[in-house]
Amino acid sequence: MAKVPRNFRLLEELEKGEKGIGDGSCSYGLEDGDDIMMSFWNGTIIGPGHTVHENRIYSLKIVCGEHYPEQPPTVQFVSRVNLPFVSQVDGKVENTKLPCLAHWTRSSSIETVLVDIRREMASFNNRKLPQPPEGSVF
Repeated sequence: MAKVPRNFRLLEELEKGEKGIGDGSCSYGLEDGDDIMMSFWNGTIIGPGHTVHENRIYSLKIVCGEHYPEQPPTVQFVSRVNLPFVSQVDGKVENTKLPCLAHWTRSSSIETVLVDIRREMASFNNRKLPQPPEGSVF
């Protein structure tokens, strides 16, 4: 099977992200519409219900480097959050601690990452972790 070039792949992701994912709990798009390399993205996750994250809106920055999708993007929370795979210093998601980044494949996507983060927020170990005040940022 032929490999889809990086920019074609990112264009597909842009179209999908702007429509919203499934129930709209995760969305993403380019930080700057003039970014012809499509490297810098913003993501949003609405916290899952019945958890400490319920009704919170989390903002993230996502960088798709020149080797994306061969290599995973860099993901960083702008909104402060307490999760075991997020650095409490700068909000960066630690690739080795989030399954979808640790086991990245070319078929993974920005959507995969956001949905996986939201799933982790709702997991038994993370659903009740004390959180910083709503609206605080890194």
